[in-house]
Amino acid sequence: MNKLSVLLIDDHEMVRLGLKSFLNLQTDIEVVGEAVNGKDGIAKTLDLKPDVIVMDLVMPEMDGVEATLKILHDWPEAKILVLTSYLDNEKIYPVIDAGAKGYMLKTSNAPEILNAIRKVATGELAIETEVEQKIKHHEDNPDLHEELTAREKDILNLLAKGYDNQTIADELFISLKTVKTHVSNILAKLQVDDRTQAVVYAFRHHLVPQDES
Repeated sequence: MNKLSVLLIDDHEMVRLGLKSFLNLQTDIEVVGEAVNGKDGIAKTLDLKPDVIVMDLVMPEMDGVEATLKILHDWPEAKILVLTSYLDNEKIYPVIDAGAKGYMLKTSNAPEILNAIRKVATGELAIETEVEQKIKHHEDNPDLHEELTAREKDILNLLAKGYDNQTIADELFISLKTVKTHVSNILAKLQVDDRTQAVVYAFRHHLVPQDES
Protein backbone atom coordinates (compact mmCIF):
# COMPACT_ATOMS: atom_id res chain seq x y z
CA MET A 1 0.00 0.00 0.00
CA ASN A 2 1.37 3.40 -0.95
CA LYS A 3 1.64 5.73 2.00
CA LEU A 4 0.24 9.25 1.99
CA SER A 5 3.13 11.69 1.79
CA VAL A 6 2.82 14.69 4.10
CA LEU A 7 4.78 17.95 4.25
CA LEU A 8 4.72 19.92 7.51
CA ILE A 9 5.04 23.72 7.28
CA ASP A 10 5.30 25.29 10.73
CA ASP A 11 7.85 27.59 12.36
CA HIS A 12 7.61 25.83 15.75
CA GLU A 13 10.02 22.93 15.96
CA MET A 14 8.13 21.16 18.76
CA VAL A 15 4.90 21.25 16.74
CA ARG A 16 6.65 19.69 13.75
CA LEU A 17 8.38 17.12 15.94
CA GLY A 18 5.14 16.10 17.67
CA LEU A 19 3.18 15.84 14.42
CA LYS A 20 5.96 13.97 12.65
CA SER A 21 6.32 11.45 15.48
CA PHE A 22 2.58 10.82 15.60
CA LEU A 23 2.00 10.66 11.85
CA ASN A 24 4.94 8.35 11.20
CA LEU A 25 3.38 5.83 13.60
CA GLN A 26 0.49 5.44 11.14
CA THR A 27 0.76 2.61 8.64
CA ASP A 28 -0.64 4.73 5.79
CA ILE A 29 1.21 8.04 6.30
CA GLU A 30 4.79 9.22 5.94
CA VAL A 31 6.13 12.71 6.69
CA VAL A 32 8.43 13.37 3.75
CA GLY A 33 9.56 16.89 4.61
CA GLU A 34 9.41 19.89 6.90
CA ALA A 35 9.55 23.65 6.31
CA VAL A 36 9.95 26.51 8.78
CA ASN A 37 8.02 29.23 6.93
CA GLY A 38 5.86 29.82 3.89
CA LYS A 39 8.73 30.66 1.56
CA ASP A 40 10.59 27.48 2.51
CA GLY A 41 7.30 25.59 2.27
CA ILE A 42 6.71 26.63 -1.34
CA ALA A 43 10.13 25.34 -2.38
CA LYS A 44 9.67 22.06 -0.49
CA THR A 45 6.17 21.59 -1.92
CA LEU A 46 7.23 22.01 -5.52
CA ASP A 47 10.19 19.71 -4.97
CA LEU A 48 8.42 16.93 -3.06
CA LYS A 49 4.85 17.20 -4.44
CA PRO A 50 3.35 15.69 -1.26
CA ASP A 51 -0.17 14.28 -1.08
CA VAL A 52 -1.06 16.66 1.76
CA ILE A 53 0.51 19.88 3.03
CA VAL A 54 -0.15 20.70 6.69
CA MET A 55 0.17 24.49 6.87
CA ASP A 56 0.55 26.83 9.83
CA LEU A 57 -0.71 30.38 9.30
CA VAL A 58 1.43 32.77 11.35
CA MET A 59 5.09 32.35 10.36
CA PRO A 60 8.09 34.60 9.70
CA GLU A 61 9.16 35.67 6.17
CA MET A 62 5.91 34.48 4.56
CA ASP A 63 2.64 33.55 6.27
CA GLY A 64 0.41 30.61 5.48
CA VAL A 65 -2.17 32.60 3.51
CA GLU A 66 0.35 33.93 1.01
CA ALA A 67 2.10 30.55 0.82
CA THR A 68 -1.21 28.80 0.14
CA LEU A 69 -2.04 31.23 -2.66
CA LYS A 70 1.38 30.88 -4.29
CA ILE A 71 1.47 27.08 -3.98
CA LEU A 72 -1.93 26.69 -5.60
CA HIS A 73 -0.96 29.13 -8.33
CA ASP A 74 2.14 27.09 -9.17
CA TRP A 75 0.62 23.66 -8.45
CA PRO A 76 -3.21 23.74 -8.54
CA GLU A 77 -3.48 20.06 -7.52
CA ALA A 78 -1.98 20.76 -4.09
CA LYS A 79 -4.11 19.71 -1.11
CA ILE A 80 -3.55 22.00 1.84
CA LEU A 81 -4.76 21.48 5.40
CA VAL A 82 -4.40 24.50 7.65
CA LEU A 83 -3.45 23.65 11.23
CA THR A 84 -3.38 26.75 13.40
CA SER A 85 -4.18 28.25 16.78
CA TYR A 86 -6.22 31.07 15.25
CA LEU A 87 -10.00 31.16 14.96
CA ASP A 88 -10.45 34.81 13.99
CA ASN A 89 -12.23 35.79 10.80
CA GLU A 90 -9.20 37.58 9.36
CA LYS A 91 -7.30 34.29 9.28
CA ILE A 92 -10.08 31.90 8.25
CA TYR A 93 -11.68 33.61 5.25
CA PRO A 94 -8.56 34.49 3.24
CA VAL A 95 -6.95 31.05 3.47
CA ILE A 96 -10.18 29.22 2.62
CA ASP A 97 -10.76 31.68 -0.23
CA ALA A 98 -7.20 30.98 -1.35
CA GLY A 99 -8.10 27.31 -1.81
CA ALA A 100 -7.15 25.38 1.34
CA LYS A 101 -9.07 22.09 1.63
CA GLY A 102 -9.12 22.03 5.40
CA TYR A 103 -8.90 24.18 8.51
CA MET A 104 -8.21 22.57 11.88
CA LEU A 105 -7.16 24.00 15.21
CA LYS A 106 -4.09 22.91 17.13
CA THR A 107 -6.40 22.25 20.07
CA SER A 108 -7.97 19.40 18.06
CA ASN A 109 -7.10 15.94 19.29
CA ALA A 110 -4.70 13.69 17.39
CA PRO A 111 -7.37 11.41 15.83
CA GLU A 112 -9.25 14.48 14.53
CA ILE A 113 -6.12 15.85 12.87
CA LEU A 114 -5.33 12.43 11.45
CA ASN A 115 -8.84 12.09 10.04
CA ALA A 116 -8.58 15.57 8.52
CA ILE A 117 -5.34 14.67 6.74
CA ARG A 118 -6.90 11.53 5.28
CA LYS A 119 -10.00 13.41 4.15
CA VAL A 120 -8.02 16.19 2.49
CA ALA A 121 -5.88 13.58 0.72
CA THR A 122 -9.02 12.24 -1.00
CA GLY A 123 -10.17 15.72 -2.00
CA GLU A 124 -12.76 16.10 0.76
CA LEU A 125 -13.06 19.19 2.90
CA ALA A 126 -12.00 18.89 6.53
CA ILE A 127 -13.22 21.90 8.50
CA GLU A 128 -13.37 22.33 12.28
CA THR A 129 -17.00 22.74 13.37
CA GLU A 130 -16.48 26.24 14.76
CA VAL A 131 -14.68 27.26 11.58
CA GLU A 132 -17.41 25.78 9.40
CA GLN A 133 -20.00 27.95 11.11
CA LYS A 134 -17.94 31.07 10.45
CA ILE A 135 -17.42 30.12 6.81
CA LYS A 136 -21.16 29.60 6.32
CA HIS A 137 -21.78 33.10 7.61
CA HIS A 138 -19.07 34.41 5.29
CA GLU A 139 -20.60 32.63 2.30
CA ASP A 140 -23.98 34.11 3.12
CA ASN A 141 -22.37 37.53 2.55
CA PRO A 142 -20.09 36.86 -0.45
CA ASP A 143 -20.21 40.11 -2.37
CA LEU A 144 -18.31 42.44 -0.10
CA HIS A 145 -16.48 43.81 -3.14
CA GLU A 146 -19.68 45.37 -4.44
CA GLU A 147 -19.07 48.12 -1.88
CA LEU A 148 -15.80 49.10 -3.57
CA THR A 149 -15.72 52.32 -5.58
CA ALA A 150 -14.27 52.41 -9.10
CA ARG A 151 -11.10 54.04 -7.75
CA GLU A 152 -10.75 51.40 -5.04
CA LYS A 153 -11.08 48.68 -7.68
CA ASP A 154 -8.30 50.35 -9.68
CA ILE A 155 -6.07 50.36 -6.62
CA LEU A 156 -6.92 46.75 -5.79
CA ASN A 157 -5.83 45.79 -9.30
CA LEU A 158 -2.50 47.56 -8.76
CA LEU A 159 -2.08 45.85 -5.39
CA ALA A 160 -2.50 42.55 -7.20
CA LYS A 161 0.37 43.56 -9.49
CA GLY A 162 2.57 43.97 -6.42
CA TYR A 163 2.76 47.77 -6.54
CA ASP A 164 3.65 49.61 -3.33
CA ASN A 165 1.77 52.73 -2.21
CA GLN A 166 4.18 55.19 -3.80
CA THR A 167 4.10 53.39 -7.14
CA ILE A 168 0.30 53.37 -7.05
CA ALA A 169 0.30 57.11 -6.30
CA ASP A 170 2.59 57.76 -9.25
CA GLU A 171 0.54 55.52 -11.55
CA LEU A 172 -2.77 57.19 -10.70
CA PHE A 173 -1.43 60.74 -10.22
CA ILE A 174 -2.77 60.99 -6.68
CA SER A 175 -1.06 61.68 -3.35
CA LEU A 176 0.50 58.99 -1.18
CA LYS A 177 -1.89 59.94 1.63
CA THR A 178 -4.87 59.37 -0.68
CA VAL A 179 -3.55 55.95 -1.63
CA LYS A 180 -3.19 54.98 2.02
CA THR A 181 -6.76 56.08 2.69
CA HIS A 182 -8.07 54.05 -0.25
CA VAL A 183 -6.10 50.95 0.83
CA SER A 184 -7.50 51.23 4.36
CA ASN A 185 -11.01 51.50 2.95
CA ILE A 186 -10.44 48.44 0.72
CA LEU A 187 -9.29 46.34 3.68
CA ALA A 188 -12.27 47.44 5.76
CA LYS A 189 -14.82 46.75 3.01
CA LEU A 190 -13.39 43.32 2.18
CA GLN A 191 -13.12 42.47 5.90
CA VAL A 192 -9.45 41.54 5.66
CA ASP A 193 -6.52 42.84 7.68
CA ASP A 194 -3.69 43.21 5.20
CA ARG A 195 -2.83 43.72 1.53
CA THR A 196 -2.03 40.06 0.88
CA GLN A 197 -5.47 38.99 2.05
CA ALA A 198 -7.09 41.67 -0.12
CA VAL A 199 -5.23 40.31 -3.15
CA VAL A 200 -6.29 36.75 -2.28
CA TYR A 201 -9.91 37.93 -2.15
CA ALA A 202 -9.50 39.72 -5.48
CA PHE A 203 -8.16 36.65 -7.26
CA ARG A 204 -10.75 34.31 -5.76
CA HIS A 205 -13.59 36.61 -6.85
CA HIS A 206 -12.07 37.26 -10.29
CA LEU A 207 -11.75 40.99 -9.66
CA VAL A 208 -8.33 41.13 -11.33
CA PRO A 209 -6.89 39.37 -14.39
CA GLN A 210 -5.90 35.84 -13.39
CA ASP A 211 -2.50 36.05 -15.05
CA GLU A 212 -1.50 39.07 -13.00
CA SER A 213 0.66 38.64 -9.92
